[in-house]
Amino acid sequence: MTSYAREEADPYCAWPAEADLLVRATPWKRVVVVGDSVAAGIREPLEGYRDLDGTGRVADAFGSSVEYLNLGVRDLRIAEIRATQLEPALEFAPDLAIVAAGGNDVLGRKFDEQYVETELTAVVGPLVAQGAQLAMIGLFDLARSGLVPAEHAPALAERFDRFDALTKRVAQAHGGVQSENHAHPLAADPSIFSSDRIHCNARGHAIAATTLLEALLVLWKRQDEERTA
Repeated sequence: MTSYAREEADPYCAWPAEADLLVRATPWKRVVVVGDSVAAGIREPLEGYRDLDGTGRVADAFGSSVEYLNLGVRDLRIAEIRATQLEPALEFAPDLAIVAAGGNDVLGRKFDEQYVETELTAVVGPLVAQGAQLAMIGLFDLARSGLVPAEHAPALAERFDRFDALTKRVAQAHGGVQSENHAHPLAADPSIFSSDRIHCNARGHAIAATTLLEALLVLWKRQDEERTA
């Protein structure tokens, strides 16, 4: 038994079929991560699970043949992400951009859906126009986990449902994909969240790595179909 025995026995952390083939093929050579604390990989360690964030797990699996740059910074709103991360992301010239941005805007006093969609488009649009493929990271369903005060949970859940639909729209409009975390069987399970009741723990990040790989498989197959058409 290894020190990661719980992770290895966790069915929700198992890699999807064909993930090993994707990792061996490494279709992307320059991967950038842009966004807030989800992108940055803020987490809490959990015994039995590897202490590594979701995108870091995927980058680690791809190995040294892939250049990986994580620009994520916790607490940033979407306009701040665009102002501070877009230029260095473009300078890196990625062929894959992984984006998690806008969640902090949802938590504000007012959620301006149109504003967030416009700003998010202003982040991902230039990256895709420059040649990067896009993968958005969906958020888990913290508002329904029982960890949010009951008086705030219903309104927050409704906001994040709308936000999940918004990020999917942006991803699809740019030929990208989104990892399916918001509708995941454990999306609202308290066991995947940190004691700060905001971020994920190491189990949550292990699950997020699996759903990200599932999304990347879709992107890879689509790319292969377009190439052979």
